[in-house]
Amino acid sequence: MTSPAPETPRALLVGQRTVRRITYLIPAFGVAAGLGASLLGRSDWAEGLVFGSGLAWLNFWWMKRGVEAFTSHAAGPGAGEKLKRQGATLLALVFRYALIGLALYAIFSYLHVPLLSIVIGLCAFAGATITASVWEILQSVKMRS
Repeated sequence: MTSPAPETPRALLVGQRTVRRITYLIPAFGVAAGLGASLLGRSDWAEGLVFGSGLAWLNFWWMKRGVEAFTSHAAGPGAGEKLKRQGATLLALVFRYALIGLALYAIFSYLHVPLLSIVIGLCAFAGATITASVWEILQSVKMRS
């Protein structure tokens, strides 16, 4: 039995660093935006921005787990077990959107937080992804020089 060829550590680390950076940037952007809204005297918007970024982080975490489940079982268990796990993962991926929708509804309806502030907080995911990606590009250009 031979073991599979190890992946290049550099390529593996670059992807892991980017994902880890996104994981930290999402709540950082939400808290920063919430503090900015608080300084402007809009505590309702601050709550919405923080709740929205919290939902964005939760969405990213569930998405990361789903992708890890798909990729980790690609070469592992037998076909029947793999199909069962993929079905459960697909169900979890669909359920993720339902949970986020329910949380959005509850925050908007019961806490009376402005919906636009929650939606802008959800955009922390996009901002974190762009920031982490640009950072990695700049780091690779810096290493080549």
